[in-house]
Amino acid sequence: MVTSRRGLAVLATACAVALISATASIAQQRPKISVSSLTLPVFNPIVWNIMKARGLDAKNGFELDIKAYPSISAFYAGFATGETDALIGGPTILQKLYQEGVPARIFGTGFTLADLVVFAKDDKIKSLADLKGKQLAADMGGSQFQVLKIYANAKGIDLGKDITVVNANFAVARAQLEADRVEAALVIEPLASIIVKQNPGWNVIFNGAQGWKEITGQDGWEIVAAMRADAIERTPNGPKMLLAALQDVAEVLHNETDAADKIAADTVKLPPGILKAAVDSKRLNMIVQPAWDPATRKSIADMMERAVKAGFYEKMPDEKIFYAP
Repeated sequence: MVTSRRGLAVLATACAVALISATASIAQQRPKISVSSLTLPVFNPIVWNIMKARGLDAKNGFELDIKAYPSISAFYAGFATGETDALIGGPTILQKLYQEGVPARIFGTGFTLADLVVFAKDDKIKSLADLKGKQLAADMGGSQFQVLKIYANAKGIDLGKDITVVNANFAVARAQLEADRVEAALVIEPLASIIVKQNPGWNVIFNGAQGWKEITGQDGWEIVAAMRADAIERTPNGPKMLLAALQDVAEVLHNETDAADKIAADTVKLPPGILKAAVDSKRLNMIVQPAWDPATRKSIADMMERAVKAGFYEKMPDEKIFYAP
C-alpha cells in the first residue's frame, strides 16, 4: 500500500513537471510583438492596456510588449527606428513615415474620426466658418490637424490665414480655451468627454466623422493599425494576430464598457466614468477591419490622396504601404 502511494506521488510529480515544462515551452514559442504606446491618458494606451489586462494577446498567440513614450513625436520615432514593431496611429502620419523610408505596412483600421472635435465657448460660434479672424488651438503636427485642414480647404477656409492656428497639444489647447487665449480648441477623446463633463456650456462646432462624411460621402479613420515589414518577416502571422486581438479589444470596449472603464481608471488614471461616457456618446468608436478588404483599403487610400491634394505630401505612397496576406 505504501509503495502504491509512493508510486502515485512520483507519478503526480512527474505529471506536474511535464505540465510546467509544456506551459513554459508554449510561452517560449509565443512571439513577442512590441508596440508604441503613450504615457498620456488617451485611447492609445487604453487599447493596449485592455489587451494586456484581459489576456487578449495570449489568446491570439503572441506576447504584447508595451513601450510607452511621453510624446507623440517619440511615439512615432520608436516605430520609425524599429524600437517597436507595431502601433495604431494616424493614416496620413504613417503615409509620411513610409515616404521617409519607414517600412510601415497598414493591416487594419482602429478608430473612426468621431472622436476628433473642435470646442468653442462662445455660443455665437457654431461652425469653422465662424472662426474666421479668430484663433484656434491645435496640434499642427498631428493627423487630426491634417483632417481638419482638409475639411477646411473643401469649405474654402484657409487654416493659418483665415483662422490663426496656435500650435498646442490637446491638453494645452483645452487650457488655452479655458483661459480665453483662443476662441476654439481641437481635442480628441477621452479629453473631449472630460470637457463635456466639466464645461457643459462649451459647444462642439466640428466633429471629424460628420465633417469627413460631408466632404467625401464615406467614413474616414482617425487611427489605423500598422506593423513594420521587418517585424512581419520575423512573425509572419503578426498582422493577423494583432488584428484579431484588436477586434477583441473593440468587443470589450463596446460590450463590456464598465470593465474597460475600470482598466482605464486603474492604468492611465482616467477619471472613472469618462471612458464609458466617450463610448456611450458614440464619439469613441472602435471599428477594426482588415485593411486588405478592398473597400476599407480604398477609404484609407482616399485619406492619403486628399492629404496630397491639401499639400501635406508631394505624392501618394505605393501599394506596399498596405499589408497583403
